[in-house]
Amino acid sequence: MSRRVVHLTLDHLAALDAPCRDCVFWQLDPVRRARVDLEGDAGEEKRAWLSAVLRDWGSCGRVVLVEGRPVGHVVYAPPALLPSADAFPTSPVSPDAVLLASAYVDPAHAGAGLGRLLVQAMARDLVERGGYRAVEAFGRVDGPDAAGRRGRQCLLPADFLGRVGFGTRRAHGGVPRMRMDLRSALTWRDEVEVALERLRGVVRPAPAPSPDARVPGTPREVPGTEE
Repeated sequence: MSRRVVHLTLDHLAALDAPCRDCVFWQLDPVRRARVDLEGDAGEEKRAWLSAVLRDWGSCGRVVLVEGRPVGHVVYAPPALLPSADAFPTSPVSPDAVLLASAYVDPAHAGAGLGRLLVQAMARDLVERGGYRAVEAFGRVDGPDAAGRRGRQCLLPADFLGRVGFGTRRAHGGVPRMRMDLRSALTWRDEVEVALERLRGVVRPAPAPSPDARVPGTPREVPGTEE
């Protein structure tokens, strides 16, 4: 089964079969979100946001394709581009970090490591882009402190974030802010590249022998002599 990770584009967004495809919880402030809820144009607002961020900041997401079909994605951006980042008791996001807003993998592909693959692709993008030291995210913990909090369905489970390399930056019973240092992601990338080089060395075909090469044990011909 082939799988690859590509940049999030407007075309990919339209093709995603995901509940957050038309969700604007992160992208709009509460006043604009209430208006969108009344007018029912959330999908158009999401596309407009993505278009503006792609133009002004650059790539802000990754999509994983399985057999050419998008089955999961991550969306990330500086917190200034995600107004709802200020709505949580563990805000604000650290000034040296990008915010991982949302991630989704089709349940039919759960357990295949696609979530980790997407997070690693995001980290690689930010390492190569430069200017940021970390990625942060607001985790979701089920418990009494989380009851009734709006937008909880848009938060990533804290245990998932922990499994893919995030640690707690600011603790909270319902919405901890979690952080992944990009230096550790850089180390991961280097280790992967070394492993790939080793693998290439194992499977690299042996060079073809030169036509002039002499088979060991055969007499060397001396020009100008005959038997």
